[in-house]
Order: sequence, then structure tokens, then C-alpha cells
Amino acid sequence: MEVCYQLPVLPLDRPVPKHVLSRRGAISFSSSSSLFGAPDPRQLSQRRGAISYDSSDQTALYIRMLGDVRVRSQVGFEPERRSSHPYLCIDFRTLHTRLGFGSTSASSAPERRIHRLLSFQRYLHSSRLLRGVPQQIPLHILDEDYTGQARCMLEKVGNWNFDIFLFDRLTNGNSLITLTFHLLNQYGLVELFRVDMVKLWRFLVMVQEDYHSDNPYHNAVHAADVTQAMYCYLQEPMLAKSLTSYDILLGLLAAATHDLDHPGVNQPFLIKTDHYLATLYRNTSVLENHHWKSAVGLLRETGLFSHLPAEDRLNMERELGSLILATDISRQNDYLSRFRMHLDQDNLCLSSASHRHFILQMALKCADICNPCRPWELSKQWSEKVTEEFFQQGDIEKKYRLEVSPLCDREQNTVGNIQIGFMTYVAEPLFAEWARFSDTRLSQTMLGHMGLNKASWGGLQQEQTSVLEEAEPGTEGVAAQGDGDTATATGGASSKETPQGSRES
Repeated sequence: MEVCYQLPVLPLDRPVPKHVLSRRGAISFSSSSSLFGAPDPRQLSQRRGAISYDSSDQTALYIRMLGDVRVRSQVGFEPERRSSHPYLCIDFRTLHTRLGFGSTSASSAPERRIHRLLSFQRYLHSSRLLRGVPQQIPLHILDEDYTGQARCMLEKVGNWNFDIFLFDRLTNGNSLITLTFHLLNQYGLVELFRVDMVKLWRFLVMVQEDYHSDNPYHNAVHAADVTQAMYCYLQEPMLAKSLTSYDILLGLLAAATHDLDHPGVNQPFLIKTDHYLATLYRNTSVLENHHWKSAVGLLRETGLFSHLPAEDRLNMERELGSLILATDISRQNDYLSRFRMHLDQDNLCLSSASHRHFILQMALKCADICNPCRPWELSKQWSEKVTEEFFQQGDIEKKYRLEVSPLCDREQNTVGNIQIGFMTYVAEPLFAEWARFSDTRLSQTMLGHMGLNKASWGGLQQEQTSVLEEAEPGTEGVAAQGDGDTATATGGASSKETPQGSRES
């Protein structure tokens, strides 16, 4: 049986790039193809999961796969010890829908070979295609009304009340691809950096695929929302007049990939279940390191910047990592203290590359946790989504008799309590300092929305408390319990279990 895939549309006078012909999904092949036969050992030695790398590059020697994982390197890193904990047999793709016990050893041999060549998300996408499930409808054949509305929205992409949920529906779930492509084009970065359009589109498609659509919060829509917020900050006068095209390119790429391949659970969960990622990154910024390395893997796999000198590519990868690692909420106080010190001493010099990079880090941190600063209709949706992701982790922890992480017990916490604690102890201090740095209409708008949203959650909490007290007149401890929940949330807000946009969340 022959399975056919559609080639990207290319100009007639232009040869098909080799990278297009080298990837399943862009070619036609039969079941007798070498894809399902014994893999070439040389290929496996140069490819781990979704990472392509040079054998001399030790930083890229890791595997992104969540099944049958081994970690090897040239610096004595032994194959990792797989824990016997039952959670590690659970497929991240079905984490929230099927909590059964599986085993990678039960997979067929061809399936295991595919696993070694594909990232988890692209394996799922590939397997659906092989089972005959139709691909997602491409944007260009959607109803013209939808595409027209999407284009109209892109004309106002710099508005702070941009509705990313509506935009995602209008683009048929392709908000991250469409938005990022538009912004890179709008800045003229595609032409300036001589980026191949086919490679760029392929890169963005792979980035969107590697976000887990099953995650209520950490998914491609969140990445698109952060990218749109980052664009708003890049348009602020202080940054617009100082940042270089290279800075803007890095900022947009970091925003689009900052949560790449997020599993929907936080770092403490990975550590206590002895997950291979925690072992690989020695329990330090585990998820952020994974997001960064995943982004580097896709850059190298697509060859997006292969035309640039090797030194420039490596510098770009390092600086991209520096931006993504800044989103580690456990280091929030370090960055905030440094930011505050610069503002107190009035010594930020944006003609300095290092200072511009630091401001990009702070801008990405703000974009990552800006949900409380959005209008109520948008902010409330994000709050409910991130809290549901916490609660789903708590349900898993209860199922396997693990200690339930702070903020993850749906019986002890509410959306309102978690959000009030997060705004008070994490978001407000950060955005107050950002307003000192960039005292503009946008900064004041964000602080205004956050104040109103906090008051709205407080009002909802009081209503819920009143309802409970009326239902059970003898339970005076209800209000006290609510305060306890708030204390729990605020306690978590200064630790690694900090909610809302945390990479460890």
C-alpha cells in the first residue's frame, strides 16, 4: 500500500530543496520503504529523537523521546537509569485522558524504530496519517470569511486586547504558525536574514506540532499568546528605538518556542517521579532546558540558519537558550532584583548588547505571565486553563499515591485563590518594575487590568464563600479555609510551584 503526502508548493523554476525530500510528510513512500526496515546505524548515530547534530557537538547529545529513552554523551554520561515508578510508563500524549499502565517494551519493532526517528508529537501526527485519519485542513482552503477575518485581526496584532482564542479558531488551530510567520515577515526579517521560506514554514509547522494540544494551558495557543505579547513589548518606544533586527528575531523565536514540548506537569513532579529529563538536567531548570534544546533541535533539523557561519549559529542558539532559561519562575527574584537595581541606579544602556539582551529577558518574562494583565474576558479563560492543568496533575498524583503538589489539589484550592496569590506575589512586582522602565500607556493599561481582575476574583471568592455559609450555617471555618488556600497559593508563588505561566507549572 502506498501512502502519499503533499509536497509544499514551490516555484517552477526552483529545485526542490533536499531537506524537503528528506522528511516523511513531504514525500511519497511505500510500506516497503527503508523507513520501516532496519535503520541505518550512521543515521542513528547522528540523530536522537528530534535532534540532528554533529558528532562533535556534545551539547546536543540527548534524546527528546519519552519512550525507550537512553542518554549517551562523549563526556562519560552513562545511559540513564529508568525508574520503576508506574507513572513513567504513561504516554505524555494521553496523560490527561488515559491513565493506564503501558509499557514501551510491548510496542512492535517497527513502532520502536519510528520512535527513535520522530519526536513524540510528530510520531503521533505521523501515526494518525498512517491510519488514514485526514490531515488538518490547510489555511488556504478554509472558508474565505474565516481567512478574511484572520487577516483583519493581523492588521491589529499590536493591540493589547488581541483575542488569541478567536484568532486560533479563525486559523483552524494554526495561530502560532500564522502569527509568527506574519510578524517575522512584517519586520522584514525573512528577507534581511535570507531565510528560505520553505524552511521557515517547515520549522514553524514542526514547532506548533511539538506543543501538546492535550495540555489545557501549555499548548501552542499559549505560545502564540506570548509571541503576540512579546510583539507588543517590542513596539514600546524604549525598545523600538534601541533593538536591532537580530534582537527582534531572537525575541520572537524565543517567545514562539519558550514552552516547546511541555509535558503539562511541573518540575517537582518530574523530579519526584525520577523522570529522565530531571536526571538529564540534574534537577535544574529541567523544563526550560528541555524547551531550549528542543528548539535548537528543530533549528538544526530544518537547517533554518544553515546558510549562516557556524559561529553565528552557535551564538544564536546560546542566546536563544539564555532567553528561554530566563522564564524559569524559580529564578524570578534574581532577575527582578537585578532589574530593580538597574532602575534604581539608572544605568541601563540599551546601546550595550548585554543590556539589550537583559531587557529582552525581562520582556519575555513579562510576556510569559501577562495573562492577569489582559482584559477580564481573556484573563479569566487563561486562569481557568492553567488551574485545570494544575488540578489534572494533582489528580494523577492522587491516583498514584504521590504527595499532591501545592496548588494542584482541586478539593483544597480554587481558581480565585490561586490567581489572587499569583498576582500579589509574582505578577504585580514584575509589572510594577516594567512600568518604571517603560512608563507608557500600555504599561498603565496592564496594571489597570490586573487591578480589576484581582478585584473580580476577590468578588467571586466572596460570593462563593457566602453561598457555602448559607448552605452550611454552622461552618464558620469556611472563610478561614479560604484564607488558608490563599496562603498556600502565595507560598507556592515564591517557590518552584508558582502558578500561571511558570515553566515548572
